[in-house]
Amino acid sequence: MAAMKTDKSTSIVEVVAFSGFDKALAYAVPPTCRQAVVPGSLVRVPLRRRSELGVVLRLGTDQTIPPGKLKMLYEVVQEYPVLTEELIDLFRWAVRYYASSPEAVLEAMIPAAIRRGMKSKTLRYIAVGTSPSAEEMMQLKKRAPRQAELLRFIQTQLKPQPRATILKRMGMSVSACQALLSKGWLVETDTEQPRIAYEDELDESAEEITGTRPTLTTEQAQCVDSILGAIERGGFSVRLLHGVTGSGKTEVYLNAVERTVASGGGVIFLVPEVALAPQTVGRVRARLEARGVKTVVWHSHLSDGERYDAWKALASGAAHVVVGARSAVFAPVQNLQLMIVDEEHEPSYKQEDNPRYHGRDVAVYRASQNEALCIVGSATPSLESLYNVERGKYAVDRMFKRVDHCELPRIHLVDMRREGLTGRHKGSPVSSMLAEKLIDRFEKKEQSILFLNRRGFSTSMLCPDCGYVAECGQCSIPMTYHRTDGYLRCHLCAQEYKAPQNCPKCRAPGIRFRGHGTQKIEDLVQKILPRATIVRMDADSMSKKNLYRKILGDFRRGRIDILVGTQMIAKGLDFPNVTLVGLIDADKSLHVEDFRAAERTFQLIVQVSGRAGRGDRAGEVIIQTSTPHAPPIQFARKSDFEGFQLEELEQRREFNYPPFRHLIRHLFRGRNPEKVNFYIEQWAKVLEQAMGDSIEIRGPAVAPIEKIRDEYRFQLWYFAPSASQVIQRIVSLREDFKMDRDVFDQIDVDPMQLS
Repeated sequence: MAAMKTDKSTSIVEVVAFSGFDKALAYAVPPTCRQAVVPGSLVRVPLRRRSELGVVLRLGTDQTIPPGKLKMLYEVVQEYPVLTEELIDLFRWAVRYYASSPEAVLEAMIPAAIRRGMKSKTLRYIAVGTSPSAEEMMQLKKRAPRQAELLRFIQTQLKPQPRATILKRMGMSVSACQALLSKGWLVETDTEQPRIAYEDELDESAEEITGTRPTLTTEQAQCVDSILGAIERGGFSVRLLHGVTGSGKTEVYLNAVERTVASGGGVIFLVPEVALAPQTVGRVRARLEARGVKTVVWHSHLSDGERYDAWKALASGAAHVVVGARSAVFAPVQNLQLMIVDEEHEPSYKQEDNPRYHGRDVAVYRASQNEALCIVGSATPSLESLYNVERGKYAVDRMFKRVDHCELPRIHLVDMRREGLTGRHKGSPVSSMLAEKLIDRFEKKEQSILFLNRRGFSTSMLCPDCGYVAECGQCSIPMTYHRTDGYLRCHLCAQEYKAPQNCPKCRAPGIRFRGHGTQKIEDLVQKILPRATIVRMDADSMSKKNLYRKILGDFRRGRIDILVGTQMIAKGLDFPNVTLVGLIDADKSLHVEDFRAAERTFQLIVQVSGRAGRGDRAGEVIIQTSTPHAPPIQFARKSDFEGFQLEELEQRREFNYPPFRHLIRHLFRGRNPEKVNFYIEQWAKVLEQAMGDSIEIRGPAVAPIEKIRDEYRFQLWYFAPSASQVIQRIVSLREDFKMDRDVFDQIDVDPMQLS
């Protein structure tokens, strides 16, 4: 049957529901809703005797059900469509490419506040209506003196006043106001009160303070010219902006944003961490406010009201620029002409839960949909992006010098194997050199950053008598000790319990804590510098909303001497007074079962080191490691990006790992390891027989972390020249493969975490 005519007055629509039902369903549209329903509308529909939310994918249907037999949708939930036609196409692509359920993709694209039907916040104002006669006023004073007092006060005001504020100040009830309203002596109106995230965030750069824009360096000017040329030419393209830390990539981005909005285009500006959003949005707003261009913020740490108002501003066309973390790639920006992915190498752009999309790759695809420019920038680009440059898919702009003639920081390597034997701080995770440098910087009133990508106080609890190690009962990893409250916690499943005083196995009292996390480093440094203000910034300490904003703001203003933290302080932050950076256990990421281990170690060292010496004072970096001769550490010490790239790409090419082929990870999990192993082996045989000539299958094998949340985990790896060409065949075979209800599986296309 041919598709029905699709127009705004259509009586049938196809809806995909938030219900786990993977196919679009046809519904009849009641006459009262026909003008309001468009593709992308959020609607409420009947499904399985329940009322469910859904999104209209299109008007009309190919289905053969007569309209009279269809169920009627109930209502349209939001004033504006929650998905544009372009976003509907993006939704379909994401479902296919990432082998995800439609429901999961919709939930990623549409914030919960919008799905719940949240509306704008309004404030009721009261003002003078018709004036009472002298006799009416006299009678009012006698019968209701408080009403007369309220009326006289409002008559003295030059503009409408918030009703709730006035009544509270005067100690009156709503009934007093209602009586005056009923007579027409007062009138009231409802006014929207926008909830603007980071409205108070200021750009504290020299541009904001002096009112003058920074002068571009020669390299910046060349990059700006080539990028603006791409904007002028129009059409889809991707440009890699490769600039060393402190080279001024943000200023290049801002020039591109300005040119785009000047031509009426929309912009999505992605940052890898929520902590980077305030700094970035402050700079963007400072640059665009004079043009009357509204910029909104988009990430998961906002309140529901802030997310709703940001969404509405974009959906209505009131805002044209959005700055946010990974999920902002789905923001409903109109006339999208520019996508920016800052620190594009960061693994945090990859969503680890369903849908397992990669923000950078979605940004590139979305730019292609809109014939837009996508800029991916980094001081340490991913090998995938460099390979795309090599193949001619991406253009590249490079900056090798820091702005203001600042030198890259001087880097020192500390071999912790020798330090443990001879150092003054023998056995301490803080080396003698690092301790001396911290004291020196504190005395000079300069700031320091200490990085350790491990939270908690100690990594494990060990009994020296019987060898007992406190492990999580649900996961195959040791528990981490947190000194702040004396609890042992699992960082995978969140299980926790009070740390015992005696060994649970042999009852010996001499139980010890091994290893170190950010809490322990904070404690040790406080003992070295008791007068210093030291603040820790990690997932444990950032429990309150916007606390990271306050900490970074205090650090920027010099109220904090030393900042200790995990990866959330490792990238993108710009603090001119930081002259010392210490990396503790810099090689920790090198010793994991992951072919990207060397790349991540190199990137991490270069990025964290780049926080030092960004002002007018030289910076120093102390890298503490037990493997000082490891190639990634040596390349990072010399800031030799080209040397690292050539060596690492050659190794990847030898083993045909990404970026030379795409990787798909297929994980099976369940409480019974024998059962899980049986089904993954059976599935591997089915897949080998059906697709052995088009993909390389490796495994099955036990996952690096064998058990999480009481579920045992086994995995398969699939290598293919193109993920998009094989994924639907894999999904189709998987749908026909019968598996026990106690065994679960998940497919991860282009995975970033392999544990």
